[in-house]
Amino acid sequence: MASEDVEKAAAAVSTQPSLLDTTDPTQPSNNNAVKEQDALTPLEEESPPPDGGLTAWTQVLAGNFVNCISWGIPATFGVYQLHYIDTLALPSSQISWIGSIQLFLTFLTCVFSGRAADAGYVKSTLVLGTVLVLLGTFTTSVATTYWQIFLAQGVCTGLGLGTMFMPPITVINSYFKRRRAFALSVSAMGTGLGSVVFPAVVQYLIPKVGFGWAVRCSGFVALVICGIAVVVLKPRLQPRKKGPLVEWTAFKEGPYMLFMTGCFLFFWALYFGFFYINVYARNVIGFDTVSSVQLLLIMNGLSVPARPITGYLADHVLGPINTFAIATLVQAGMVFAWIGIHTRADMYVFAVFFGFANGASQGVFVGSLASLTEDPTKMGTRFGMVCTVVAFATLAGPPTAGAIIDRDGGRYIWAQVWAGLVIGVGSLTLAAARYKKTGPRLLMKI
Repeated sequence: MASEDVEKAAAAVSTQPSLLDTTDPTQPSNNNAVKEQDALTPLEEESPPPDGGLTAWTQVLAGNFVNCISWGIPATFGVYQLHYIDTLALPSSQISWIGSIQLFLTFLTCVFSGRAADAGYVKSTLVLGTVLVLLGTFTTSVATTYWQIFLAQGVCTGLGLGTMFMPPITVINSYFKRRRAFALSVSAMGTGLGSVVFPAVVQYLIPKVGFGWAVRCSGFVALVICGIAVVVLKPRLQPRKKGPLVEWTAFKEGPYMLFMTGCFLFFWALYFGFFYINVYARNVIGFDTVSSVQLLLIMNGLSVPARPITGYLADHVLGPINTFAIATLVQAGMVFAWIGIHTRADMYVFAVFFGFANGASQGVFVGSLASLTEDPTKMGTRFGMVCTVVAFATLAGPPTAGAIIDRDGGRYIWAQVWAGLVIGVGSLTLAAARYKKTGPRLLMKI
């Protein structure tokens, strides 16, 4: 009897929790909870953005290289436009569709490449974009008919440019917070550099080696630049494998929707200047072909210093969205000023100021959206959504301007009025997005 009592007591003790065991048997396992928390915690919360350092600024350099290709090549189309007008003998509006479809696909593809970058496929997406750009460039060099050029330069190259553009944006966004707008603006300097390098390569090599080899040389330059970017780019955040291609809840945010509408209006008329300033100089002012391309190079070159200046103002003085709204309003004023340009000297002065205004307005575009995106792991998706809408604006913009010019017998005044009004309304819409976000606080930096 005593032995049975001892055995019962030992069994009772064995069923009691140990004094060293702090686990509540009524609660889920701590190990599982920790695992779930780790799975849901972004790396940025564990390690805040460094906002500087060698690795962070190296990512900015990689973004600079990719921007050099992604937007430097489309900005070159003014040179191609002149060449195709002379060789294909087609209306300006029809030829501009090649550049427009290239821009359209560049922006449209961003929604897919942005989501892929968020999911962790940064380098593979960049490599795929590089392959498509090179394929489109080299096939353009041997194309002889309108439809061959349209498919090679417009479709294939456009798909590649949009595929490679988003990965550096998502990576840079994860390395910076306080200086994010400045970092993105510095990376956007590559757009201006590419807008000088690629037109110069094509224009000045055509008389020496012919159109085909001039285009192929620009392809080799792109190959070197993209190769460096692939090696340098280093993602920081954990991949967001799961998530929708489109964040539908963003469409319920008033500031985001107004921002998207303002961007649509801005980009609808933006590339009118890039496509037609050298054509205007040659056909209206009386420049020769080489001098008209020099104007394009001046305009693109002056956009380079404008980008870091506006980035600094966005971070430290005005705020990204405020800076973007003001810069686009200045851009609208410059388009209206174009109406009064009638001499060669005026044209050179105008190219300087117009190029600076272009760079200022474009340089803070990405940073202003980043200020509306609180979760950096969603930057690729939300920016891709904006780019999808902007894609339709860039598709319609240059052909719209070309149709207005052709309908008016080669006169540019009504196309200039149209572009100035559209960009001006876009600036006011961006200001409305800012008001929706902050209310009537005039000095609020956002």
